[in-house]
Amino acid sequence: MSTTAAPAAPARPARRAPGPVALLALTVAAGLVAVLVGLVLSGAADAPELVDPGALVRWGLPAVTTLSELAAALTVGALVLAVGVLPRRPAVGDGSRRGPGSSVVDGTAWPAAGVLAAGAAGAWTVLALVGLVLRYAQVAGQAPFDPGFGAQLGVYVTQIELGRTTLSVVALAAVVTVLALLVQTPTGAAWTSLVALAALWQQAQTGHSAAAASHELAVSSMFLHLVGAAIWVGALLALAVLRPRLGDDVAPAVSRFSVVAGWCLVLVAVSGTVNGALRTGLDGLTTPWGLLLLAKVGLLAVLGLLGLAHRRRVVGRLAAGPGVGTVRGLLWRLVAVELAVMGAVSGVAVALGSTAPPVPDDAPTDPTPAEVLTGAPLPPEPTALRWLTEWRWDLLAATAAVSGAVVYVRWVRRLRARGDRWPVLRTVSFLTGMAVFFWTTSGGPAAYGKVLFSAHMLEHMVLVMVVPVLVALSAPVTLALRALPVRAARTPGDASRGPREWILVLVHSRVGSFLAHPVVAAVNFVGSMIAFYYTDAFRWALESHVGHVAMILHFSVAGYLFVNAMVGLDPGPTRLGFPQRLLLLFSTMAFHAFFGVALVSGRSLLVADWFGLMGRPWGASALADQQAGGAITWGIGELPTLALAVGLVFAWARDDERVARRRDRTVARTGDTELEDYNAMLARLSSRSGGDAGR
Repeated sequence: MSTTAAPAAPARPARRAPGPVALLALTVAAGLVAVLVGLVLSGAADAPELVDPGALVRWGLPAVTTLSELAAALTVGALVLAVGVLPRRPAVGDGSRRGPGSSVVDGTAWPAAGVLAAGAAGAWTVLALVGLVLRYAQVAGQAPFDPGFGAQLGVYVTQIELGRTTLSVVALAAVVTVLALLVQTPTGAAWTSLVALAALWQQAQTGHSAAAASHELAVSSMFLHLVGAAIWVGALLALAVLRPRLGDDVAPAVSRFSVVAGWCLVLVAVSGTVNGALRTGLDGLTTPWGLLLLAKVGLLAVLGLLGLAHRRRVVGRLAAGPGVGTVRGLLWRLVAVELAVMGAVSGVAVALGSTAPPVPDDAPTDPTPAEVLTGAPLPPEPTALRWLTEWRWDLLAATAAVSGAVVYVRWVRRLRARGDRWPVLRTVSFLTGMAVFFWTTSGGPAAYGKVLFSAHMLEHMVLVMVVPVLVALSAPVTLALRALPVRAARTPGDASRGPREWILVLVHSRVGSFLAHPVVAAVNFVGSMIAFYYTDAFRWALESHVGHVAMILHFSVAGYLFVNAMVGLDPGPTRLGFPQRLLLLFSTMAFHAFFGVALVSGRSLLVADWFGLMGRPWGASALADQQAGGAITWGIGELPTLALAVGLVFAWARDDERVARRRDRTVARTGDTELEDYNAMLARLSSRSGGDAGR
């Protein structure tokens, strides 16, 4: 009896992952659909009762804004990929080039990232320009084609702050377009990224009234939100567009992006929470604005779950091996879903920006002098307890402090996991430094720093003298170089730069070496104080949030460079001998004494139209408070410097002991050759003098 084999079932065709064009179109379509649905549900695009600029403006502005933000995200994302994510082959003549056959880097996608960034920046420029026109049409309540609109638009972009800020976004996007075409190295990509981030900072200022309360906190949170979202959405979208050029680089690129995306998720969540709390209030979640906010939160939660799926199901299995093609197909299908959700998030965000929030950001109707000057109500009279309980949050500085503490602890744990030790006191020193930095920039000194000159000097001196000592003694650069992996060791032939490579570039660059030189660091440390307080830089730091952030950054870095050159443990400066270091320390001590005495004995008020017009009903006069600030400068400047001098003396003594012990070991091993040579020389001189006497 014969049997007939059953026919084999037809092979199931593999599901084809969507291509780059389809992924880009999917993201754009999801964004546009989300913004249109959001406008319909919130009624933000309905015709106003008084002046109507027309349906073109009411519906076109949110749509153009969505496309502009996606183009900006793609620009920033492509640049971030070029800075430190995409593998890169060494340039011709680069010493890092490996022997034939040793490289596993394709490197084709890296140069294409710059071209992609330039194209996206060009689209961003055009869309931002169109958005500027439509935004003014909305503000003016007239259509762009009305007579006289062009002349009024010219006044808007030259004389109105909102118009100038929006125009600066267009100009910066155009600069990014040109620079991105010239990018040939990760350094060039980094500089271009900074210009793009400057455009995002300007864009963050267009969403909240400069005269409203919590303006600085709102701008900071919006900036961090834009940066986190732009890197997260843009880098993933750029990976999707560059997919045909990734080749075998897809595994390291996706693995590195996964780490970046995790940080971006936290940044977006924290900044979004702060911004939402400022505008929603306690009962605002039931309003159309609140419902859109909840929808955005839900979509972000979905993105977090998709990112977790990436890590667990894709990233760890992308290395070459059985089934790698199936894994890559799963990767790009997940990417398609992520990009669709990201596009929807962008659309909902624009709909939120077009809808009136429950808590309006109008300026106070009857502002006090303190509110006019500082943008915040006058804090209560300071007491010992209020220095710890009063807060004026600086989200940028707070984020930096918390992130620094988290990263430092993770590096220490990484060392311990592989059996290496790291001194506990260094960890305690760094965490203490971050806590002091956090309190100084967001606690009592920040709350009173724009009201009292003495509080400002307390903030300044802690930033430049106390925090740098704690950070320098914790050796963060040394820890990073030990904990972070060498990128080329993991991916042979990869000339891209990871965090470790970027730290080395900064430490050994010409600019870094120059600024870290002890003499230059000392001159910068003391000279920048004079330049700051006796020029308009002080006024800029008081009136502008950008100036305040620049002050924090400059004096914190200047203090670290100086302390590290004196007693620090990190690499970088060519340290002088102990006598020269003590001389520099005592010179800075003398300067602080001179500067403090000048303030204590001075009779003219610095920035008199600020501190003199604050309208405080409590506390000493502005001049007496300035003199108290001089005493703070003197005291805080002298005590840490004196402590550094004592530390240097002990280090000098220990160094002499080490040299003596080293010499004793050499003598015990080889004999005291120096003493023998010296005795021989004396004997020769004695014999010569004896011979001369005999003659």
